Amino acid sequence: MNASPMLPQTHAALNETPIPAAAPGCAPATLLLVDDHEIVRCGVKSSFEELDGVPLNWLEADSLQDALQIYGREEAINAVLLDLNLADCKGLQGLRRFLQEFPEASVAVFSATRDEFVVRQARALGAAGYVPKGAAAGQVRDALKALLWPRTSGQQRYPTPPVQALFPSFPSSAMFDRVSELGAQHLEILELVLSGCTNQEISATTHLCLGTVKNYVSSLLLALDVRSRSHMVSLFR
Repeated sequence: MNASPMLPQTHAALNETPIPAAAPGCAPATLLLVDDHEIVRCGVKSSFEELDGVPLNWLEADSLQDALQIYGREEAINAVLLDLNLADCKGLQGLRRFLQEFPEASVAVFSATRDEFVVRQARALGAAGYVPKGAAAGQVRDALKALLWPRTSGQQRYPTPPVQALFPSFPSSAMFDRVSELGAQHLEILELVLSGCTNQEISATTHLCLGTVKNYVSSLLLALDVRSRSHMVSLFR
C-alpha cells in the first residue's frame, strides 16, 4: 500500500476547523469590506474565508472615498459590505453616495445599529441587504450567501437562504409612520440623529445650514411629542 503524501498543515487545520475544498475551476467571490475599524475587518476576513467551498477574496477600505476608488478600479467586485458610520460619511449618506456613483453595485449595510427604521430606510434607498455586526456567525454566513447568490440569479449550484436573511426584522416602532408623514427630509434627519450625529455633523452631511437642521430636529421632537433628543432616540430602540 502506497503511503499517503504528507500535506502541509494550513491555518484552518491547526485550529481543527477544515475549510471545504473549492470545486475545480471555481472562481473566488470578491467582496469589498468598508469599515474604519481594522479589528472588525480582520475578524470578518478570518471568519469567512470561504462559502460552501467557494473562496472569498476580501478587499478592504476604511473610508467611503477609498471604497469608491477601489470599486471603480477593480473589475469584478461581487458585493460590498458598508458600515454606516465612517470618518467621511454618517448614517445612510454613504449608501446614497455609493449607489449614486455605482447604481449597479450590490451594497449591503454592515452596521451595529439594530433598528427597524434604519433597515427600512436602507432597503428603500436600494441596499441589497442589511447585515448586523452583532449577528451570529451562521446568520452572517446566510446573509453573505444570499447576497452573493440571489435566487433570481439562476445559480442553482449554491443553495441560497431566503430573502429574510438579507433584511432581518427588528422590533418595529409606530413612530416611524408618524415621522414618515412629515416627508423625506425629516426621515433623513431622523436617520442621522439615530446614527448618533450631532446637529453640526447633520449640517455638514446634508449641506443644510445649522439653523435649518435645528428647525428640523425641533419639528421631529414636536411630532413625536418628546422634549429631548435622547428621549426621541429611545423611542426607536
